[in-house]
Amino acid sequence: MSHPVVEEELALLSRVNERLDSAGPVVPPSEESLVAELEHLRGQLREGAKAEDRAALLQQWDRQSALLQQLRSARTTPQVELASPYFGHLRLKEGRLTHDILLGKAPRMLSGVPIVDWRNAPISKIFYRYRQGEEYEEEVSGRLRSGEVAARRVVTIRDRELKRVEAPEGVFETDAASADGWRQSRTEPPRLAGGAGAALRAHDVQADEHGHLGSGRPAFTQRADKHLADIAGLIDPEQFELITKPSVGYLVIRGTAGSGKTTVALHRIAFLAYENPAIDSPETLVVVFSPALRDYVSHVLPALQVERVQVRTFEEWAREQVQRLLPRLPRRIREITPAVVLRTKFHPAMMKALEQHAARVPGRGDARQVTDDWASVLSDRALLADVFEREAPGAFSADEIERAAAYNRARHEELIAWLHNEPGVDAELDEADLPLLLRAWQLRAGSLPGPGGALRYRHVVIDEVQDFSPLEVRVLLGCMRKESSITLAGDTQQHVVQQGGFTSWGAFLGDLGLAGAEVSTLRVSYRCTREIASFAQGILGDLREDDEPPLTVRSGPPVELLRFTEHGACVAYLADALKELAASEPLASVAVLTPSRELSALYAKSLVDGEVPRVRQVEQQDFRFTPGIEVTEIEQVKGLEFDYVICVEVSTGQFPDTPAARRRLHVGATRAVHQLWLTTVGPPSLLVRDLVASA
Repeated sequence: MSHPVVEEELALLSRVNERLDSAGPVVPPSEESLVAELEHLRGQLREGAKAEDRAALLQQWDRQSALLQQLRSARTTPQVELASPYFGHLRLKEGRLTHDILLGKAPRMLSGVPIVDWRNAPISKIFYRYRQGEEYEEEVSGRLRSGEVAARRVVTIRDRELKRVEAPEGVFETDAASADGWRQSRTEPPRLAGGAGAALRAHDVQADEHGHLGSGRPAFTQRADKHLADIAGLIDPEQFELITKPSVGYLVIRGTAGSGKTTVALHRIAFLAYENPAIDSPETLVVVFSPALRDYVSHVLPALQVERVQVRTFEEWAREQVQRLLPRLPRRIREITPAVVLRTKFHPAMMKALEQHAARVPGRGDARQVTDDWASVLSDRALLADVFEREAPGAFSADEIERAAAYNRARHEELIAWLHNEPGVDAELDEADLPLLLRAWQLRAGSLPGPGGALRYRHVVIDEVQDFSPLEVRVLLGCMRKESSITLAGDTQQHVVQQGGFTSWGAFLGDLGLAGAEVSTLRVSYRCTREIASFAQGILGDLREDDEPPLTVRSGPPVELLRFTEHGACVAYLADALKELAASEPLASVAVLTPSRELSALYAKSLVDGEVPRVRQVEQQDFRFTPGIEVTEIEQVKGLEFDYVICVEVSTGQFPDTPAARRRLHVGATRAVHQLWLTTVGPPSLLVRDLVASA
């Protein structure tokens, strides 16, 4: 015989199905009479109603318009899905009364078994804030309610049939081989645990492998600041060899996620500064991909006794130079630019177009000439067509080049009008215009002007170089001293910027004029466990740079895929796991990574409403690098790491089988030091379906 919990849920679903069938679909009332009444009122107002009647007619108009708007809104309100009407069952005991409340993605007031919208219904907060057996006291719709949570269950319903029940009594799933059609799959759900403080090179974590979120002893439990662990003693011989390379020339480092590329690059600065104190100065520049990585590196370097080095994103650095050298140009950067325009501007062939123009058109190296060079090249369809056909045949169609040139001509005309202070004109630059302007200056003058002469650096580090265009890197190379060094660190497998960036190390270095440069490879992944590294390698498929997965130094819990029928059920599950984790590991850092800002907002708000502690949504890469739970999109966490990572909605719709989706999910997965969970409401992506078992 089935477990009593299963029997209760089967009986409850049968009642709900019967009542939904008898009630029929919700049909909003007709709006015909309201529309007719509004037409009548409009006629009276137009025909010149008496002054004493006009106020009353306008009041009627407002009231009827509001009713019509409310009626039309009701037509777009989500309806209960008959195949899966709810996902949560809450039973409240208040004195002698017992109430059954169901949570779904749309409300439906059925007698005795109301279904409420988990996102909006005030009563739903009891489901997310309390566990079965706990007493509650909450204000709900202006009334204080108190009692005990008699039952709190998450159910999976598909095609109107109960498939799974998760309750404190156990997890139950349908099983055709069982005598009663059900089996108890496990006594408790997966947990997050055992990894507090593991982020930031904790190579020696002794993790056990029992499928909890957290199991085993935590490491560095006294370190609340996640900016930097004491990692100097953990540098391996391969990393040490790269750190101590000669101080002149190029060092190109490739390596899988967590292999220590950034560690090597930053420790190399400290090593060079020890030999030559002039390295620890503004004449050393660290260029990173994102503000989050900039903030991280800015805290790491002082811990290495390096205090005066500049750390910038490329856009920050380039914008500063353009504003200094070309002060008359607009300061604002356009937020939306056609993709084909960005692709042409960032493409390596654009460097050839600038060189060809500068060679055939004489001019001086000043602001006026540089601006003219930049605008002329971008607007010259014939020049662009010729250069792209020669340098990158097939990269752009004739129509794409024409559209890009037309866009650039229009922006140039807009800029001229703005410079002449014509009213109503507001000009902006595209992000890709910054390196183009700086490269045009270098071609005319040989170098960018700086304080007291040419702008020159002793040492430059470019981290996550795979997401820079060759044009951007070429501009930085043009700012190097003759006896200087540069470190390029990257991983093509983590390439997420699609316009004009990496294709391969060979092509990239060739575009920079460094063909044949030696590429040093770091082969050991210190960040991820063996299970996470193997999963991430499988995600890449034929995009892998190496046939074998990276070497790892430890094992951990398996990667788990958690499937749900609705985001509300997923939130409930994660809220329970994260609250338990926060209590057992207060120093743990957790990233909840989503495919969109909308989902980030939904999960952040819902987890906060569920009273999960220290939850924040990261919108502009304002990471705090402290213990807690940060909810954001995958694209924002490149170069960072967290004890635990939960990748939300790893579905076919969000992660199709494309190179871009593979790299994106690979980046998300490899942020995890100790444990990785994947969740999905839609059908699981083909990228993960065969790599991990569903839970």
